[in-house]
Amino acid sequence: MWPHQSYCSSRPNWYYVICPPPMDTEDLDDTTALRLMTPITQTIRAWSRASDHVISSMIEMNRATIAALSVDDSDDIAPSRVPSTSENRRWSYERTVDEVDSIAVGDIVRFSKSISDDDVRVFAHASGDTNRLHVEDSFATKTRFGEQIVHGTLVAGLISAALARLPGVTVYLSQDLEFLAPVYVGDQLTATVEVVESLGGDRYRLETVVETDDELVIDGEAVVLIDQLPEGTE
Repeated sequence: MWPHQSYCSSRPNWYYVICPPPMDTEDLDDTTALRLMTPITQTIRAWSRASDHVISSMIEMNRATIAALSVDDSDDIAPSRVPSTSENRRWSYERTVDEVDSIAVGDIVRFSKSISDDDVRVFAHASGDTNRLHVEDSFATKTRFGEQIVHGTLVAGLISAALARLPGVTVYLSQDLEFLAPVYVGDQLTATVEVVESLGGDRYRLETVVETDDELVIDGEAVVLIDQLPEGTE
């Protein structure tokens, strides 16, 4: 018995717990500290240790899952600054008009880039489209395509890249697409947008296509709104 002992309950037939006055157990060895604990205290300590073990196991499991999925949270996945065309050797473009006020029927913008496996995986990570046809070559080889193919919407994104290189600020209003052929990792693609009609109110209808070196893979039509650049910007 400790001096100044007290009881946590005085009701008959209840389990009595002797509650010693507060004492510092940090200086005690484990055997002495365990002997001084009540059954409830021992249970709480055991639960705490088990919880720490579970949390540590969950952290390690998450790390293993991230590694298995090859998910990279570095700047390669989410760059803080988008590189300009001049900084990316896989990008190139040309256009026939440089001023918003000069845009007319017949004006063209072409944007070209190659599609890498990293492009496909980053797109799958960003969009959530993890269709095995696009991200698992061993699976894709057993399909009608015979190998991994690029997401259709990733390929169509080159049209948006071309539109972004029109002068001014381009805002998408609509886009119709027809996917004519698959695109494979490593293909060099060129998106071409051509103004085919001025609709008034700074709106234009454009023919939009994407081609590999020898094949038309996407055909479509877009309607865009083109504003002047905000004041003070270039």
